[in-house]
Amino acid sequence: MDFIAALGTIIILDLVLAGDNAVVIALAARRLPYNLRKRAIYVGTAGAIIIRILMTIIAAYLLTIPFLQAIGGLLLLPIAIKLLNPSDKNTLTINSEANFLAAVKTIIIADAAMGIDNVLAIAGAAHGNLLLVVLGLLISVPIIVWGSNIIAAYMNRFPLLVTIGASILAYTSGIMIIHDFAIGNIILDFNEYLRYILPVFFIIIVITSPYILRIINNKK
Repeated sequence: MDFIAALGTIIILDLVLAGDNAVVIALAARRLPYNLRKRAIYVGTAGAIIIRILMTIIAAYLLTIPFLQAIGGLLLLPIAIKLLNPSDKNTLTINSEANFLAAVKTIIIADAAMGIDNVLAIAGAAHGNLLLVVLGLLISVPIIVWGSNIIAAYMNRFPLLVTIGASILAYTSGIMIIHDFAIGNIILDFNEYLRYILPVFFIIIVITSPYILRIINNKK
């Protein structure tokens, strides 16, 4: 049950975080002829999955180093907040390609550049279990590519889904800090109940962030 719960968490995180990646894939291949477009998407997606798996394995190893998992957890918190407070700033510019290999290369590079948040979240949620990493990516990435329109439509129709995804990300952030070999021991030595309080506190911060940011902006 723990394995299934962790796998479900990874899939949800990937689906929520990677909505823009599907748009990138479509943009990169849209100038190709229809038969080449589908092939470029499939080949580019396969390459993106391989790169994403390698990045996540490296990230999972790095998170075993003291303090790095806590830092990774803290980095996830603003990502979760940004999910509920989207901005047009700092977006990645994608050029559509008329050449098959160029389109495939653009898909792989763009997915890697935009997938850092996914990699960090998955590495933290998997807690070093590489089977979870691989299964989560193999299941979620094809869903993102082939079902991106459906996913985007449901997220626009039911904003609660985005809130749930951001909450899971906030929870993962707290758990990563608790599981850090150095910081985690210090926190739990101070108070054992912080293993439950910290993730819940992070979830509250993320869920209330739109209201807090609105109040701050109104005061400016």
